[in-house]
Amino acid sequence: MSHYDKLTSHYQTLSHFNHAQAMLGWDAAANMPSGGSEARSNAMAELSVHIHRLSTQPQLEEWFGNAEQESLSTEQKASLREMKRQWQQATMVPEDLVQAQSIAGSKCEHAWRTQRQENDWTGFEKNWKEVVALSREEAKIRGAALGLTPYDAMLDKYEPGTTTASLNTLFTDVKTWLPELIENVLEKQKSESIILPSGTFSTATQKALGLEVMKLLQFDFDRGRLDQSVHPFCGGVPTDVRITTRYDEQDFVQALMGIVHETGHARYEQGLPKAFAGLPVGEARSMGIHESQSLFFEMQIGRSKPFISHLSRLSADAFNAHNDPVFAEDNLYKIYTQVEKGFIRVDADELTYPAHVILRYEIERDLINGVIEHTDVPALWDEKMKAALGISTKDNYKNGCMQDIHWTDGAFGYFPSYTLGAMYAAQYKATLIQNVDFGCDFDMAIQSGDLSPIFQWLSDNIWTQASLHTTDELVKRATGETLNAVHFRKHLEGRYL
Repeated sequence: MSHYDKLTSHYQTLSHFNHAQAMLGWDAAANMPSGGSEARSNAMAELSVHIHRLSTQPQLEEWFGNAEQESLSTEQKASLREMKRQWQQATMVPEDLVQAQSIAGSKCEHAWRTQRQENDWTGFEKNWKEVVALSREEAKIRGAALGLTPYDAMLDKYEPGTTTASLNTLFTDVKTWLPELIENVLEKQKSESIILPSGTFSTATQKALGLEVMKLLQFDFDRGRLDQSVHPFCGGVPTDVRITTRYDEQDFVQALMGIVHETGHARYEQGLPKAFAGLPVGEARSMGIHESQSLFFEMQIGRSKPFISHLSRLSADAFNAHNDPVFAEDNLYKIYTQVEKGFIRVDADELTYPAHVILRYEIERDLINGVIEHTDVPALWDEKMKAALGISTKDNYKNGCMQDIHWTDGAFGYFPSYTLGAMYAAQYKATLIQNVDFGCDFDMAIQSGDLSPIFQWLSDNIWTQASLHTTDELVKRATGETLNAVHFRKHLEGRYL
């Protein structure tokens, strides 16, 4: 057996344990009773340690060195690169830190589910203090190994090749035009009348409606399912994708579009190449690329006029409300493109969303680099929300700095992926519109109800490419250029002005 073959066998074994860990995480969020938290945290910590040990076995260094001397195909070289990247990431962090982070993160996240509802910053802060301290320790270790600043080292986990310098440039530019665009759109929409949903929309009916929309988006139900959780997410593995949403029986709008968003994540996972199943090269390229799929589904497809026409018909059928003006196409389109300055990121409209992301980026960047302390976050959050959107979160922790799940388990460096994903998604659509060779007019494909030509382009250019290329190479091969934020601005101006 060649050393390359030994490595592929080893990483496929690792993938089985990661599969089990993913399912334990999904169950903790969707099904587990509160009393199971401590035992589950310990079990997941034990599994994390085992995975870390497998990832850092001493013979791997020799295997990598020997495999690099073997005659490999272009795809095998890419696979070796991605295996080595994961190995290097794993060997940077000591085992005791991995275990401590898993325990602290599980404890903080589980308590947060109650503490957020109770606006309990004091209780949350006690747990989060440990998460932040351990994340800083990890960031310093990774930064020293990679020759990066602590925060850049954390970015590298989620967005290989992305740096604070590039994000500062990108987001500073957005901040020069976004506030004015928001104000102009708010002024424009003042004259529009919108009929908002009223009444009771049962969870069961909302779920049934969501399943119909997932069928329209060609979700493979033989390899995935829809459930309910406090915070919507997509988890599992490509052969068993688990997506969740949360329901409000007074308003079906958010849950429905949340399902569209998570289905985008899921279709990417289901579309990853089977030939590289269980190997790092067969995984999603980056979190930004992953978000580009969910946001392409939600923003480029889901909130388009032709797709809203499908939602109008399906939702009126589901709620037996064909004569209710709420479900009229024009009214639903206004609802789904309504701009409003709000507290909650996951409920934010497409236009104000980047402001939420930039705020989080600036805070977590300075927190991990040691410029600020975790106790400074509530006041900074309030200050930045007032500057960006003109609203205050003073003493409103549950709708301020405690609203997201990501920081509870130390996922620092993740938030920029959301706006990067929105930018990539706009660039994909611009490419599809310009390139008629893909076989169908974009809006006509959606209107017809057969979105196959669009999904085929995504499959050919994004899904089946997995991590065969760097992020820049992937995007350039698909669109002819690396990330160009001009497409994002043009998309927003075209839709909202």
